[in-house]
Amino acid sequence: MTQHRLLRRHLEALLGEGERALVDALQAQVRVVEIAGGRTLMRQGDAGDAMYLVVSGRLRAFVDADGTPRHVGDATRGQVVGERSLYTGTPRSATVVAVRDSVLARLDAADFERLLPRHPALSVALARHVFGRHPVDGAAPPPLRPATMALLPITAGVDALEFAHRLAAALAPIGRAAVVDAGRVDHDLGEAGVARRDAGDADANRRIALRLDEIEATHDFVLLVGDAEPTAWTHRCSRHADEVLLLADASCEPALHPNELECLGARPAPGRATEVLVLLHPAGARSPRGTRAWLARRPVADHVHVRPDVARDLARLARLQSRTAVGLVFAGGGARGFAHLGVYRALRERGIEIDCVGGTSIGAVMATYVASDEPPDVVEANARRAFATNPTGDFDWLPLLALARGRRLRATLRQAIEALVGFDADVEDLWKNHYGVATNVSQAREQVLRRGNLVRALLATIAIPGALPPVACDGDLLCDGGTFNNFPVDVMRAMRGVGRVIGVDLDRPETVAVDGDELPGRLALLRDRLRPRRHRRLRLPWLPGYLRRVTTLYSTSRQREAQTMTDLCFQPPLERVGLMDWHRFDRILGQGYRHACARLDAAADEWRSWPTARMSTPGPHRVAADSMPVLSLSGEPAA
Repeated sequence: MTQHRLLRRHLEALLGEGERALVDALQAQVRVVEIAGGRTLMRQGDAGDAMYLVVSGRLRAFVDADGTPRHVGDATRGQVVGERSLYTGTPRSATVVAVRDSVLARLDAADFERLLPRHPALSVALARHVFGRHPVDGAAPPPLRPATMALLPITAGVDALEFAHRLAAALAPIGRAAVVDAGRVDHDLGEAGVARRDAGDADANRRIALRLDEIEATHDFVLLVGDAEPTAWTHRCSRHADEVLLLADASCEPALHPNELECLGARPAPGRATEVLVLLHPAGARSPRGTRAWLARRPVADHVHVRPDVARDLARLARLQSRTAVGLVFAGGGARGFAHLGVYRALRERGIEIDCVGGTSIGAVMATYVASDEPPDVVEANARRAFATNPTGDFDWLPLLALARGRRLRATLRQAIEALVGFDADVEDLWKNHYGVATNVSQAREQVLRRGNLVRALLATIAIPGALPPVACDGDLLCDGGTFNNFPVDVMRAMRGVGRVIGVDLDRPETVAVDGDELPGRLALLRDRLRPRRHRRLRLPWLPGYLRRVTTLYSTSRQREAQTMTDLCFQPPLERVGLMDWHRFDRILGQGYRHACARLDAAADEWRSWPTARMSTPGPHRVAADSMPVLSLSGEPAA
């Protein structure tokens, strides 16, 4: 498929196949533009002199916010950039950089103004495109997944080609995937060694780029398999990729590899393709170790632990890369959090895989069990042992910071983690990506904990103000995240790769009311408390409940919004379960399990289609005009 065919196909998709005259007119007016990865196409504040249609490649838009570029979106094949300035006559609203070597079709402002009065369908199509990218209801557009991924080995002993074929098989239920290495390019072009030919060979560059565009046009995913060293082909893989997967044997030293230093190191940060570290483990590995050292040495956007011989791990990576991953969010709620494990059991029994997990307070603790990837029987037995004794019962007889000293809770968490994974792990050592939300008291904001010692992170997110001592972290004081975000669905929605979110909310707001304008006296309150619950007349909380309610008012106000951000939400009926009912483990877990089973069975038609339906394959296309002028923005003359 030539660039002319690709262009016409994108124009027909944008305008509709019935607009043949407009497609012909546009194709006659546009110029094909080539731009190298890392180069800037337009800058914020510049005059809008043209709009661009992405024929192949990927562009990334940034808005300058106080001198710091903020990523606001990507554009890939078939999408338009720069059209708003032509409509409004205002300067460019963002800086746009090429993430990879890209081919664009440029329509100058003067040609746009001549076409618009003669072809009203152009205005309608572009308006539809704009509203599709920025919905009028304020809903976030679906995540833009990578079409082409480079797989670069960064340690010895990694069979990148074999891994690519396994990943392609895992992607098959989601979309058509092609595996491309240097050997396939040589075969397709009918010339041995052409894929590894020197980058200065303009003819080879053009032929290879066109062939890669042809493969991308007929597949949903393209996996470019780099060599074990920085050859010309490995460089090409990195330049043509929307995302780069760095494949590493987790048992090796985490030193930077020549593929990283030579193929990725020279790329400027704003236009750099997203890099994801994929750490490979043997099938029998109990838990990852030493992840922190790998992440400290490279600017990756994410990391994924994979056992290549475990199909579930490859399927998880495929969902993350296709932006169809399932995230699970657990709310805080003290001992009520045992219900989370009941929901987890119900999900596992129905084959619903969880790819990322997070939560606040006890929710973050229970999320750790899910992230360990152990079966429900194992995690339930661990939690039952860990919380057999009240973890907050070591009262401080001189309470300067908190009523409890927190030593018992620290010991409980450390023993539970070591029994679960075998050592004093970091957050990033869990099989599934995990986060906990804490409150940064020093800076008066919420803080998401994704890295660092796991026990310390859990102590921070669960440190209820007044009840447990805060945790020192990098010079700041952290405490229970329920003050700001007790049900952190928004954090999960922002995680890379997550397309569906399941939430478990434990908070059912209780009515707090009093008759008249005066509070009852102490004796009246005490007498009411001594009555059976169903006969109580006053709906006022005890002091601990009152303090907790006041400290979590902001978080409570966000609860309904968080629920609407989930695809599936559970609210186990736990009205008669207290925050400190640690001795009622099995009863609380059972309530969560029964509620989840009923909810899942009632919504079976909804979740059985997850993670996504198979994508439709590309439709037919017409042959385009025989010739178009080519303009290069890559800094080199067009071949």
